[in-house]
Amino acid sequence: MMNCEKIGKLIRRLREEKAMTQRELAEALGVSDRAVSKWERGVSHS
Repeated sequence: MMNCEKIGKLIRRLREEKAMTQRELAEALGVSDRAVSKWERGVSHS
């Protein structure tokens, strides 16, 4: 199982490869830009 930090780095790398901002990715996924930020930082939520 991948840890949150590795997943966050992957999300950020793929987002940057597409030249997208966190806000643009959030809008495409139907989530808040704060959620994308938390994902990229590897912050898990309970």
